[in-house]
Amino acid sequence: MDRDDFLSSVAVRGEISNCKLHSTGHIYFTLKDEESEISAVMFRSAASRLSFAMRNGMKVTVYGSVSVYEKSGKYQIYATAVTNDGVGALYAEYERLRLKLAAEGLFDEARKRPIPKFPKKIGIITSPTGAAIRDMINVTGRRYRAAELLIYSSLVQGAGAPESLRQGVEYLNADGTCDLIIIGRGGGSIEDLWAFNDEALVRAVAASGIPIISAVGHETDFTLCDFAADKRAPTPSAAAELAVPDTRALLQLLAGYSDSLDMTVDSRIKRLVSQIDASLKMIERSSPEAKLMAKRDRLSALYDSIVMQTETRLDGAKMSLSGSAAQLAALNPLAVLARGYGAIATEDGSLLRSIEEFEKDKRIKIYMTDGSADALITSTEMGNSLLGSNSK
Repeated sequence: MDRDDFLSSVAVRGEISNCKLHSTGHIYFTLKDEESEISAVMFRSAASRLSFAMRNGMKVTVYGSVSVYEKSGKYQIYATAVTNDGVGALYAEYERLRLKLAAEGLFDEARKRPIPKFPKKIGIITSPTGAAIRDMINVTGRRYRAAELLIYSSLVQGAGAPESLRQGVEYLNADGTCDLIIIGRGGGSIEDLWAFNDEALVRAVAASGIPIISAVGHETDFTLCDFAADKRAPTPSAAAELAVPDTRALLQLLAGYSDSLDMTVDSRIKRLVSQIDASLKMIERSSPEAKLMAKRDRLSALYDSIVMQTETRLDGAKMSLSGSAAQLAALNPLAVLARGYGAIATEDGSLLRSIEEFEKDKRIKIYMTDGSADALITSTEMGNSLLGSNSK
């Protein structure tokens, strides 16, 4: 084939499918028309000269040579140049239908419903033999064993796939036991995924009474079912993650709620106990018994104060009385008489204080400490006293 002059320089027109840009810079794709297809590769040196980005659905003319890839035994086109011949027929049909259904409001965000947080039963419409169903079963089983899965076996590509998928949506809606529906399949070319662009299927998805997650192909693949569904997942595994909660995360969340609730209840109880204690103390202070005890304590304090003040005043009065008694005793005439002195008075009781008051032949009365005596003055003498001699 390498020595064939015709195959060494060819120009092939077709539609790009399965286009993949490798990390090395090479571009791998399929060139097809309504009846046939051929694999193609464009190495990095040639790909770097492209003036546009190659994508699925584009109509192009590929220039290059045809040779055999010995490892797989397949012949393919080795492209040296690619020109854009416009949008491919499938892509044009996709865009026409997308704009039509969007204009009818089938893709509006306002009509989309929330996905249930804790679904009891999930209906899955997909092929029972593909990797997609195994991935979804594994993910849901690992994350949330409480969910029951109802698998609706369906074709996912080929002529009968759109009708089979649509019947799955209608069946699960009629059954009415599911809380959520997942419809999807694994990755593939635009032709492989074309069933999910079927107008009747898209309308059935939009009209579903049960929320639907669409999980078709890989993250970069978008079908019209993705736009009509209530939620779009980039892969079937991601759809399963969106459909069910993570039990371990829920347990951690519940543990956090439990700790928070314990702290809240404990704090509330302590606050109520403090309020009750304060109320009891206020009641105790306001009760008649408490008031009586307070008045009794005050009366007792007043009594003690009065007793103390009285005792203090009595002690002062006693001391004052003792002083006065001492002074009175010192001035008591009897005390003077007791020391050997006497008091002399006239018959009418007037005391005689000087010798000059004595009259001869007058009677006088002499008072001693133990009695009195009457006497008659016979003579007087000045200056001759117990204190000294001074006669007159």
